[in-house]
Amino acid sequence: MRLVAVLAVLAAAVLAGCSLPAETIGDGTEPWTETEFVVAVDAGPRDSQDNYTTDVRETIDFWEGNAERYLGHPVEFTLRPDAADPDVVVRVVAEVTDCGTEEHAAGCAPLADDLREQPTPVTVRVRRGFDRESTRTVLKHEFGHILGQGHDEPPADIMTATRTLATEPRPDAIDRPVPWDGPELAVYVDAGNVSATDRKRVREQVGQALEYYADGAAGTVPNNVTFRRVDDRAAADVVLAFPDRLPCEGIDRSRGSCRQLTGVDPDGDGTSEQYARAEIYLTGLAPDAVGWHVGRWLADAFGAADESDLAPPFRDASYDQRRSAWWR
Repeated sequence: MRLVAVLAVLAAAVLAGCSLPAETIGDGTEPWTETEFVVAVDAGPRDSQDNYTTDVRETIDFWEGNAERYLGHPVEFTLRPDAADPDVVVRVVAEVTDCGTEEHAAGCAPLADDLREQPTPVTVRVRRGFDRESTRTVLKHEFGHILGQGHDEPPADIMTATRTLATEPRPDAIDRPVPWDGPELAVYVDAGNVSATDRKRVREQVGQALEYYADGAAGTVPNNVTFRRVDDRAAADVVLAFPDRLPCEGIDRSRGSCRQLTGVDPDGDGTSEQYARAEIYLTGLAPDAVGWHVGRWLADAFGAADESDLAPPFRDASYDQRRSAWWR
């Protein structure tokens, strides 16, 4: 009887930049010559001023080098991070709010037809927590707005309304004590395919497995982990199902168990940093073996990377051990 793990990882979150209309004066036809805009940086006490200053430097270098191509006129910026009276200030914020109709925006800046005519300082906001590449992408996008470029105007790869962004590196799920949004997990049990004769025994086995983990699983999970049963499958963190055939590839689908883990990868490193759902499938098992199989796959849901991370009952368990009162 084989156990097969299937891991599905979601892509990094897709976040939207946005523009907030600002009052504009003039028709933008006057030549842009000998015009200098002073840029300041307000990273706040929580963030590295030097890092964001470097990000802004790359951003203004990009627009100075490409202004003629994309804007039809030159532009010149002078970076003075601590300027008292700047033309533009880049402000690092925890959340971008009040930015048109956009929600969960990565950045925000006014869409200015002519930056020379805007009340100063013009504020560019960028949300903290992204990696350096993503932060620079957001800054280039928002500087495009203050230079008059709307969404999907040139350069299209910068001014697109949505981008896939990555956060700063975060611990992977397998490195977290509880790789979920919190220590309480909602559990849904779909026992519709279990015979009436076996259903009570199966539910008892599931209960023993959940209780084992709530008690710390021999020190392999924190002792604040709890479970609550829910009647809505969509609301569950953990789904236990007994289909006619296992949905996992590469195994005998008529007998055994497998799991699928779905997670989020906000830092874009290809590995889940947090799990969003665990689905454990069991088919053709003796009722007395159900608890062991549920317990084995719950170990993966709590970040087990190899056999050394498993609680003792799940290491090289024999046929008889899987059907014993292993939780004692």
